[in-house]
Amino acid sequence: MYAIIADGGRQYRVEKDMEFKLDRLGQKKGDKITLDNVLLVANGDKVSVGAPRVDGASVEVEVLDEVKDKKLIAFTYRRRHANSKRKRGHRQRHTLVKVTAIKG
Repeated sequence: MYAIIADGGRQYRVEKDMEFKLDRLGQKKGDKITLDNVLLVANGDKVSVGAPRVDGASVEVEVLDEVKDKKLIAFTYRRRHANSKRKRGHRQRHTLVKVTAIKG
């Protein structure tokens, strides 16, 4: 059984006991969250496709940790111009979650 969910402008294909990263949710470790923006649920040969969401379907996840991604650097410059360099960077924060149940 698997489901396709939408969160933060992205779509994820999830299965039970799968771990994946979502954008930072601001939850504490061990919290349970219900994601109800389910686009598709497949259980063997039975497939439910939403228009745009599947009614009554949800995915329950448990927060495992809050992690940081690798550092991204944005470097800009104008050639042959003195003092026209700019280096900026950041580390995106994510919430690591584990799927506990798929309902639908």
